[in-house]
Amino acid sequence: MKLSKFKYKLDEEQIALHPSQNRDESRLMVLHRDTGKIEHKLFKDVTEYFNDKDVMVFNDTKVFPARLYGNKEKTGAKIEVFLLRELNREQRLWDVLVDPARKIRIGNKLYFGEDDMLVAEVIDNTTSRGRTLRFLFDGPYDEFKKTLYSLGETPLPGFIQRPVTPEDKDRYQTIFAKHEGAVAAPTAGLHFSRELLKRLEIIGVDFSYVTLHVGLGNFRSVDVEDLTKHKMDSEQIWIKDEACEVVNNAKMQKKNVCAVGTTVMRTLETSVSTQGHLKPFEGWTNKFIFPPYEFSVANRMITNFHLPMSTLLMMVAAFGGYDLVMDAYQQAIKEGYRFGTYGDAMLIL
Repeated sequence: MKLSKFKYKLDEEQIALHPSQNRDESRLMVLHRDTGKIEHKLFKDVTEYFNDKDVMVFNDTKVFPARLYGNKEKTGAKIEVFLLRELNREQRLWDVLVDPARKIRIGNKLYFGEDDMLVAEVIDNTTSRGRTLRFLFDGPYDEFKKTLYSLGETPLPGFIQRPVTPEDKDRYQTIFAKHEGAVAAPTAGLHFSRELLKRLEIIGVDFSYVTLHVGLGNFRSVDVEDLTKHKMDSEQIWIKDEACEVVNNAKMQKKNVCAVGTTVMRTLETSVSTQGHLKPFEGWTNKFIFPPYEFSVANRMITNFHLPMSTLLMMVAAFGGYDLVMDAYQQAIKEGYRFGTYGDAMLIL
C-alpha cells in the first residue's frame, strides 16, 4: 500500500478547534462493512448498535500537562519543552523534545516559571529535537511532580491552532482516565459521558480496559511512499488478566467486541494467541497496521475522523476496507463532519 493512497483534500475549517458542548452529542457516522450502508446519527445513539454481553474495550491512559515554556540561561530565549516520558524518578530525568532545538546544547540550563522556580540541565542529545533533561529540584518527589505539572499545559496537538483554555484540562481527557503517562488523548474515548456509560451498562454491555500511553508518534508524518518501510514509535502498553477474560469470554459466546479507538485496536492486536484470543502483556508496541491486514480480536471499532496520510487513517482503512472508508470520508467532508481530536466519530460495524 502506498502513502499517496491516503491523501485527500481537507479544508482547515473542518478541523475541530473545540469539543462539542456535550461529550456524547458529537455526530456519529455508522459504517456497515457488509452492505456499505452509511447512517448519520448522534454519538449517544451508539446504544442502538449494542446488546447484552457485547464488549467495549477502552484505553484508560491519562494525559499529563506535557507542554512547558521556559527560558534559556544567559540569552533568555524562549524555549518550548515537550515532556515525553520520565526516565528516572530519583534523578529527575526526563526524555523531552525542545523547540527551537538548534539553540539547545548539552550543558545548557533552562529556567521555568516565575522567579525561575524550576531549573533543568540538558545532559544528552537523543534525536535532532530530542534531549534528556535533569530537573534540579531539592524537595521530595511529590513536590517536584506538583511543581512540574503546575508549570505545564494541556498538550493539544499542533493542528488545533489556538491557545489552550481551562476547559481543555477536562475535555482533553476521557472520563475513565486512570493511569498517567500519555502526551495525547485516546480521542475516540472522549465521546463517552457518564450518562452514556450508564445507559450502555443498563443494556448489559461489558467494559474492558487496557492501557496504552499515547505518544507523539501518533502525529508523526509518514515520509516514505512504501508503507512497509515506515517505523512506528514504540509506546508502552498493559493488558491485564481481567481485560483478557472479559474479551475472550465475549468472543467464545460470539458476542461483539468493539475497540474504542486506534490505540485500543493496536494494543489488542499486539498480544494475540494463534486462536485469536487476547493474552496478558506488559511492555512496548510499535505495531503499524495498514491495509491489507487480518484483525484477530475486535469485530467493531469506534474512531474519530483522521487527517490525511496519518497512520490512524491507515489503520481505519485496514479495518473498514480501503474503498469504503475513503468513500465515507468524502461523504463526511460533504456533510460537514468535524475532523481531528475534538471532531466527530465513526462506528464501523
